[in-house]
Amino acid sequence: MEPILSVEDLSVSFARYGRGLSRRSLSALRGLSLAVEPGQVLAVVGESGAGKSLLAHAILHILPRNAQASGTIRYGGASLTRERAEVLRGREVALIPQGVTFLDPMMKVGSQIRRGENSPDARARCRQVLERYGLGPETEELYPFQLSGGMARRVLIACAVMERPRLIIADEPTPGLDAKAAGRVLGHFRELAEQGAGVLFITHDLTLALSVADRITVLHDGQTADTVSPSQFRAGTGLTHPYTRALRQAMPENDFL
Repeated sequence: MEPILSVEDLSVSFARYGRGLSRRSLSALRGLSLAVEPGQVLAVVGESGAGKSLLAHAILHILPRNAQASGTIRYGGASLTRERAEVLRGREVALIPQGVTFLDPMMKVGSQIRRGENSPDARARCRQVLERYGLGPETEELYPFQLSGGMARRVLIACAVMERPRLIIADEPTPGLDAKAAGRVLGHFRELAEQGAGVLFITHDLTLALSVADRITVLHDGQTADTVSPSQFRAGTGLTHPYTRALRQAMPENDFL
């Protein structure tokens, strides 16, 4: 089966300038590879600074100007170029960003979720997706500054899934959510995958990753350390990298070793 998304040998570096005209390159991702299959939730875990969010931005071609990327990114078997990514973003490929500042402060929530569409069908789907995440229809008339942090995060998720995307890239979607709301979000990711979508779930919460993912990719120092199933991770089998083994041992059920 052709992966929805495949990333091969991805490297990202940043140009840094010092005194005068001196210039050096700072490597952030090195030789990273992964794949998301249809119907699969792939969790990407690792410590802060491992390159998780950078991976999402590289896939979507929204890296800053001083970034240089190399490697191969394919969506649906075809090269995901910058031009193609611009067409697919917000339609077939949806990003749930880490920061709630991605919401437009000057636009009501309902208009942002519907992307300005006001047809009866769009309004009905908007209410359905809000209800899915525990938000009432009155949320449509609010501005982002009137939302709590948890509400704003759920609105971001609603914006992403409104168009029933084929690939969802969720960058730390659950911080600020209570256990019930986080469970609702992860349950919907699971449902989307069962309907044939692919989900790239970026998180630092290993327990959440183990609860919902089909496969787990561990990043360390900008590289792929291991890709294993949740059962392999729990059992400690197939863990080839010392960091992955240490990460497993540090979990509460393993006595924080």
